[in-house]
Amino acid sequence: MTLYDEIQKLKSFECEDRCVLSVYLNTNPADLNAQSGAWKIHLKNGLKRLDEYLTASHDETEIKNYKKLRKKVEQEILDHQNDLQKGVVIFASTHDDLWSVHYVQVPVKTSFHWETKPVLDELRYMYKAYPYAGVVLPSFKGVRVLDTSMGIINDEIYYEFDSGLEVWTEQKGVRSSGRVQGRAGAGTARSGAAGSVGGGAAGGNSPVIGGSGGGSPVDELDHRLKENLERFYKDMGGKIEKLKKERHWEEIHIVGEAEHAKSFSRALQKKPNSCIYKNLINSQPSNILHEVFEK
Repeated sequence: MTLYDEIQKLKSFECEDRCVLSVYLNTNPADLNAQSGAWKIHLKNGLKRLDEYLTASHDETEIKNYKKLRKKVEQEILDHQNDLQKGVVIFASTHDDLWSVHYVQVPVKTSFHWETKPVLDELRYMYKAYPYAGVVLPSFKGVRVLDTSMGIINDEIYYEFDSGLEVWTEQKGVRSSGRVQGRAGAGTARSGAAGSVGGGAAGGNSPVIGGSGGGSPVDELDHRLKENLERFYKDMGGKIEKLKKERHWEEIHIVGEAEHAKSFSRALQKKPNSCIYKNLINSQPSNILHEVFEK
């Protein structure tokens, strides 16, 4: 279930009496308020205050349910304390066994709530700042796609460019081992495998075609490669539009060398939300998301 679907489900969840524990906890190691295990103190104090409030109400059913959930929440976070990112968001209830946990890579403001339904205001704000989006990185060797929300990579797909040409290329007088072949405009998808996607026989994102002189066979080859790449991008534009609909992307961002980024942007039905002219095809996902959403 995507975060979008889960938010919709949480919106409809409600009890007659108070039964839902909502926890927002800042665990950002770069934040002074959460460093050196300070988040543990905030977690303990926040849950303790709710406990004291409920104890004063003398509602034994509420107290019993809350204590059960408090223990479960504390155990969940402590069990994952070595894997914490910037924050944790939890919605829990004994009613219908609600248990929704999110370890997020975006800033979280610590707060604790005991209500008849999940408190979603902060989550909606976070979702708006870091929405479901597709980050597309086009290059000569293929297109890398990051499916992201809340600063988290939900999925990563790589579509390999099949140039449609059968040719041996040479560089500096030595025959290259890079043979390019296949059908024009075709692409092969590989999920979760970004890998190295350098172009041509020697890597990089542009065709590496040796030789010189106008009108030479090499120039013709370069021209045909670019034409096939344009067709590939056009086909991929349709795939991206389909992914946007299927995965509820609210935004599409293009990141790549200027020529590739501009070319791919033209293949989309609508102008992308941003177009960043940087070669980040081999960068870590976290660095790419930082470039797109935090700069």
